Parts: sequence; structure tokens; C-alpha cells
Amino acid sequence: MNTRASYDAVADEYVRRIYDELQHKPLDRQLLDRFAASVRGIGPACDMGCGPGPVTRYLHEHGVQICGIDLSPRMVERARLLNPGIEFRAGDMMALAEADGGFAGIAAFYSLIHVPRGDMVQTLRQLHRVLLPGGLILLAFHIGEQTIRLDEWWDQKVCVDFHFFQSAEMTDWLMAAGFEIEEIIEREPYPEIEHQSRRCYLFARQLTADA
Repeated sequence: MNTRASYDAVADEYVRRIYDELQHKPLDRQLLDRFAASVRGIGPACDMGCGPGPVTRYLHEHGVQICGIDLSPRMVERARLLNPGIEFRAGDMMALAEADGGFAGIAAFYSLIHVPRGDMVQTLRQLHRVLLPGGLILLAFHIGEQTIRLDEWWDQKVCVDFHFFQSAEMTDWLMAAGFEIEEIIEREPYPEIEHQSRRCYLFARQLTADA
């Protein structure tokens, strides 16, 4: 079993537990508002690793032309049912099928946490490739150095790794992939509604070849 199959296995329970979580996270909404204001009217955006689509829906409701891409086909099915009128499709951020320069912005909330450190720069280069010149990226991830492997998740057998990252190392990987850092924001976890880890949100822009 791999990450795709693991998320397929927990898709229904994930929707039940996680889908409405965003309404309890004011900072997340504030940062998504900022992202929406930056890309709205410039071009389409993507929620990369969208799961059942709560972030996609939020951005859509705030006037962003948005699609969701997720590794798990069952997550994509749930997203389509929960969010009619928004485009969702299956895809692997480590090998995107999208054309160069198609997105004005990419939001990636807790999707890079499944990318091993050794593959991170290559993955970020994929995101860089599909952005318009000067396109914006907003990342969210758990802060730390550990990797948590789950063999069971909500009573389902799985095999999935959750990688925690330091803000400084993610900054280095982004710059190596051709991004310029705009801002790094960190917060303590919200009590009771999420895994109790510190969180990082990172805004960065694609650097063009002549920048």
C-alpha cells in the first residue's frame, strides 16, 4: 500500500473529520483571503493536494477561478460530490501533467508533507513550472524534523509517511527550485481541532529566468 491507496482507504472518514475544519482556523482563512486577493482576476489557480476540497471551496467562494488536484481518486470523487461546479482531477504533484505556466497561484495545504526531503526540490520545480511568470505559492506544513509513519489510520490499514519540516529548510528548497520568499508565518496549534504541532505558512513567488 502507498500514499494514494492509504488516502483512498480513509476518504470517507477524512471527510467526516476534516472537511469542516477550516471554519475553526481564523489564521488559515486570513492567509487564504490574502492568496485569493493576489490571484483573483489574474488567472486560474490550483489547490494542490486538495483532498475533499475544503480549501478549494473556500477560494472558489472568494472569487478565485480554482481547480483541485489530488493524488487519491477517491478523494477526488468526494470533492466532486461535495463541491459541485468546481473542477477536481487526480494528479501527482511530483509529476504533473499540466502545461507550463497554467496557474496564477498554487495553494498547497499539508500536501508536501508526504514528499520525502530528497524529492522536495524536484517537486517544487514541478510547481514552479506550472505557474505563470511571477505566480504565487502558499504552502502550509507541520514544523519539526520527524517523520511519522502510520500503518493504521481511523481503523483502516494504511502505509503513509507524514514528514515535518523546519521553515528554514523549506525556504532553502524553494529558493533552489526558483522561488523568491515573500513571508514566513508560524503559529501554535489550535487546541482540540487539529494535530498538536506547530504550523508554518509560506508565501513565495516564481522567479522568472531574467529576474
